[in-house]
Amino acid sequence: MEVEPKDADLVARIGSGSDSEAEAALFQRMAPRIRLYGLRHLRNAHAAEDLAQQVILTALEALRAGRLREPEKLASFLLGMCRMTVLDLRRGARRREQLLERFGADLPASDLSSPPRLDHERLSRCVQGLKERERTVVVMTFYDERTGGDVAGSLGISEANVRVIRHRAIHNLRECMGMPK
Repeated sequence: MEVEPKDADLVARIGSGSDSEAEAALFQRMAPRIRLYGLRHLRNAHAAEDLAQQVILTALEALRAGRLREPEKLASFLLGMCRMTVLDLRRGARRREQLLERFGADLPASDLSSPPRLDHERLSRCVQGLKERERTVVVMTFYDERTGGDVAGSLGISEANVRVIRHRAIHNLRECMGMPK
């Protein structure tokens, strides 16, 4: 049975150089705790995941630079980083709200409203105007939500060829719809 290294040992190994195993062990040990903190304080799974990544990256930079004075207090160090990061996120959100409140009236109406409405009839005509292979790739990719590999297998072409055809088709659709490149 393998004994897990202590926090202080992980800190020492990370601080001594590029020990990817120690960094992975730190992530395995601490990321779930950070995610829980994020879920509790941010109330969003994606935000909690982002918090975990941001805090671990910042912690690794600090540990590599030897900025943790008491290695045995790694968990407290990370908790403090979580708290400060969440406060920064909230401060940024409040600042954006204040700016929008203050300067929102000066913004063009299109910036504040929902995205522009799509002209479905025009899009339908543009899709029908594509070459058959381009149309097939676009429909399989965006309507059927199939991966490039699935589309390639169905059409008997390479995945790279699918990407090229899709790129050209999207370019042609943009031109047909009068959208900027």
